[in-house]
Amino acid sequence: MLARTLSRAVVVSALLAGSLAAAQPRAGRGMGMMPHYDKSTEMTVKGIVEAVSVGQPGMPGMGMGTHLTFKTETGDIDVHVGPGWWLSEQKLEFAKGDQLEIVGSSVTFNAGKALIAREITKGDRKITLRDANGVPAWSGRGRRAHS
Repeated sequence: MLARTLSRAVVVSALLAGSLAAAQPRAGRGMGMMPHYDKSTEMTVKGIVEAVSVGQPGMPGMGMGTHLTFKTETGDIDVHVGPGWWLSEQKLEFAKGDQLEIVGSSVTFNAGKALIAREITKGDRKITLRDANGVPAWSGRGRRAHS
């Protein structure tokens, strides 16, 4: 009797877990989930950093992400830069008032306009955050030296 009840509980739990996983939004489609880099939406913007913030990751297991509120000629945009630990390793910091040029993928994130940064030029330093396909340098596959 107890074995049958436990067996049923395991089956019900597995079905429930599967249903919940299927109901979860996929990256780029749901609120709070980080969209994927899309080369077809790549653009270059110039402007000034209005604010720097560290936000919760969009995916479980990711570190805290650095975001910029970036003022351009056409308005403010949220720029997704990368994990703080990686930026620290690169000795890259941002502050209000920094003038930057950013190459990235224009996406919709949390119902607003955002940019996933691929390259950032700050002064005479250009740092590559992602390769041409959007693979992050911190993912292990895209590690390389930076100027």
